[in-house]
Amino acid sequence: MTASDPDPDSAPSSTLAPAVLISEVGPRDGLQSVAATMPTAAKQGWIAALHAAGLREIEVASFVPARLLPQMADAAEVVRHAVALPGLRVMALVPNLRGAQAALAAGAHKLTMPVSASEAHSLANVRKTPMAMVDEVRAIDALRRGLAGSGPMAGLEAGISTAFGCTLQGRVDEDAVIRLAVACAEAGADEVGLSDTVGYANPAQVRRLFTRLRSELGDKAGAAHMHNTRGLGLANCLAAYEAGVRTFDASQGGLGGCPYAPGASGNVVTEDLVFMFEAMGVATGVDLARLLAAREALRAGLPGEPIYGMTPEAGLPKGFAPAAAPAHSRDTSTGEMRNV
Repeated sequence: MTASDPDPDSAPSSTLAPAVLISEVGPRDGLQSVAATMPTAAKQGWIAALHAAGLREIEVASFVPARLLPQMADAAEVVRHAVALPGLRVMALVPNLRGAQAALAAGAHKLTMPVSASEAHSLANVRKTPMAMVDEVRAIDALRRGLAGSGPMAGLEAGISTAFGCTLQGRVDEDAVIRLAVACAEAGADEVGLSDTVGYANPAQVRRLFTRLRSELGDKAGAAHMHNTRGLGLANCLAAYEAGVRTFDASQGGLGGCPYAPGASGNVVTEDLVFMFEAMGVATGVDLARLLAAREALRAGLPGEPIYGMTPEAGLPKGFAPAAAPAHSRDTSTGEMRNV
């Protein structure tokens, strides 16, 4: 049995449902932000190791032209491998209709779209205005609905990039962020999250914006995607949790950043985020020991690339016990989170 075909019995033994969903974005957000290209087989082995640790939603690829992001040239092959892992919801980033067509053809379960609240960042990142990206959301929603007769309809998430500030534009108006989020939901997105693309956010701002988002969108209010650029990643995740957020993006080893946002660096470290929640008694469904072991697959695929994390460096505290997961917070037949 190869590293890309983990023993099903190696999954965490608990069948109880987690209270929060940790959505791993390292294989996409992390890998597209480093200069080196991880070999396809190494990506598959890393994704399998993350899955074996209990992660059940992983963003595995970005469907963009290979000339722009050669690190993602094997996106379809990586998706086809990942969808064979039992119980895994496979996500792919798509910036436009063409990318969505390719991702759906490869079998992705969920599409994520970057819709920037900063016009300057939007033009640099996808060469479209924010409202033009709302039109893309509408077109992709129509595409997935048109294909729904051939199987389960893929999910569609809009991530509002630079929601807390932008290195190109500076301040981003909070009212504009909420208007854009509502427009994406009205255009067909199942959920709309907020992203601190450049690490400008602070906990008070995070709590305020997510409270407003949840007030406007209810169950369609989605994930918190925080960066640790200025050391506030975990504090911002905690503020989002206190505002009612239950889905959190994170990247193993803290890999990630936006290549089109100067000064953007590292995502929240998955290992540290899982430890924080488990130590608080908030179950993640992730086996920390296996998650720490998965770093070896990352290192093997990107030799010499710096990876980060306080928990991996310090180790687990003596006597540490993970949280007990409440059985009512996830529908185990579909993998969908319920309100908790």
